[in-house]
Amino acid sequence: MSTKVWIVIGALVLAVLIVGGSYVGTYNRLVGLDQQAESSWAQVDTVLQRRYDLIPNLVNTVQGFADQEQEVYTEVTRLRSQWGEAGTPNQRAAVAGQMEGALGRLMVVMENYPELRSNQNFLALQDELAGTENRIAVERRRYNESIQSYNTAVRQFPASVIANMTGFDQREFFNAADGAETAPVVNF
Repeated sequence: MSTKVWIVIGALVLAVLIVGGSYVGTYNRLVGLDQQAESSWAQVDTVLQRRYDLIPNLVNTVQGFADQEQEVYTEVTRLRSQWGEAGTPNQRAAVAGQMEGALGRLMVVMENYPELRSNQNFLALQDELAGTENRIAVERRRYNESIQSYNTAVRQFPASVIANMTGFDQREFFNAADGAETAPVVNF
């Protein structure tokens, strides 16, 4: 074979190696970002579970002082049950947003009972819930940051071509629930 043939074969092999290496590198980067998003959701799910576990104690403590607020307790209990049954991250995120509103209304109810606010069990539970809500906010932010990185990678060229070929779809952000911008109102 002539030198020109070897040069062409060498150039083709080099091009295949470059394209193949780029494909593998991009695919591996997408897998890493996907796993980071999964891990971030697991953290959100963990702190939502913590909230889920605190709610019965908080409701029982408040209920002992304010039995007439049954509607708020019923809603919190219903949402807690829905969260436990939600299967996907999007379903859990939606119920978690509704739960934030219901817990806000529960806190308003609690503010109207001075003897409740001085109860040590209630104060401890309220501190636990406040800490949990802070953890939720931090983990939601981290989750959304990882989703932003993932979605950006999935949409950028040439990764978008590889993402489409291998089934990497964009993910949804964990957004606040509808009406979250309005403070809860409780009428007595």
